[in-house]
Amino acid sequence: MSNSIVTINLVVYNGGKDIRQCLDSVLAQTHPHELIEVNILDNASTDDTVQKINNWKLEIVNRKFKFNFIQSKKNLGMWPGQEELLKYSHGEYVVALSVDVVLDKDFIKNAVEIMEQDETIGGLQAKVYKYEFPFIQNTKYETLDTIGFEIFRSRRIVNIAHGEIDRGQYNSQREIFATEGAVPIYRRSALEDCRLKNQNNKIVDHDYFWYGDDLDLPWRMRIFGWKQVYAPSVIAYHDRKTTKGVAGGWKKFIKIRKAVPMFKRRLDWRNTTITIIKNDFAVNLWRDWPYIFWRQIRLWAYFLLFEPPMFLEIFKVAKMLPTMLKRRKEIMQKARITAKDFRQWIR
Repeated sequence: MSNSIVTINLVVYNGGKDIRQCLDSVLAQTHPHELIEVNILDNASTDDTVQKINNWKLEIVNRKFKFNFIQSKKNLGMWPGQEELLKYSHGEYVVALSVDVVLDKDFIKNAVEIMEQDETIGGLQAKVYKYEFPFIQNTKYETLDTIGFEIFRSRRIVNIAHGEIDRGQYNSQREIFATEGAVPIYRRSALEDCRLKNQNNKIVDHDYFWYGDDLDLPWRMRIFGWKQVYAPSVIAYHDRKTTKGVAGGWKKFIKIRKAVPMFKRRLDWRNTTITIIKNDFAVNLWRDWPYIFWRQIRLWAYFLLFEPPMFLEIFKVAKMLPTMLKRRKEIMQKARITAKDFRQWIR
């Protein structure tokens, strides 16, 4: 049994519906509780989230958990909130937990065992199943939510296996392009390695606020030489509120987009675009430009017909471009892999 401390960092905003079952799954972990540290940041919730966290805190007073609860007076955003919690984190491994995720009881134990087998693993991706609230114990959930991100020559980025029935086709551990943001496990040293001087010495790009930062970080981590590994023995369950990057053609694309609020669609496009600007190798972009160009033509034709407000994001990206190019320069200077190395992840 490992003696490594694991920090679980949970950032929540109006998560009253989900918070209790999420925290109870933390309480059920088989990893020694004295080696688990739980940090929660509430992003100025207006529902009963804070009350439920305080009630849970009273119930674990005799447990061996190390526990911190921070209440922000404003909404910092999801990943800036995660970075704030790192100030209170002492674990060698950090679980960036989302409130709509339920952990399998062996989640931490199995994750630590895998991380300690290879010190070059920077991010670990769980096999994440889809569920709909409420989570029912001892129920066999079979529909997969994600096993990580994959990237295409068009620079379309999708959740691998989303919506598929698990028939054992993803039972092998393997490297992937990048971990997905619902419940990644990071090596703390890999996180620290991702700090950028041109990002105010931050790990997370705070200009994103929401959406895309869960892609930006593992992409940068991979460029800096840290492996991203999918581990099927590490299991979680996710009640996904919106669907991001699902394969299935244009009919499914249109259906999914209509279910997502416009401001989220705008943020998603903007932040994914600047993530590519910051992290993609120029030679790979040049090599794949016909695929990228064709996809953008179709996207913007769709935006013109159905989502004209998306055009406003072009001006925002243009305004952010000088700053993002400075960050790109620093990332490329620190890169420990080549464009050729990276191409193995592009489908």
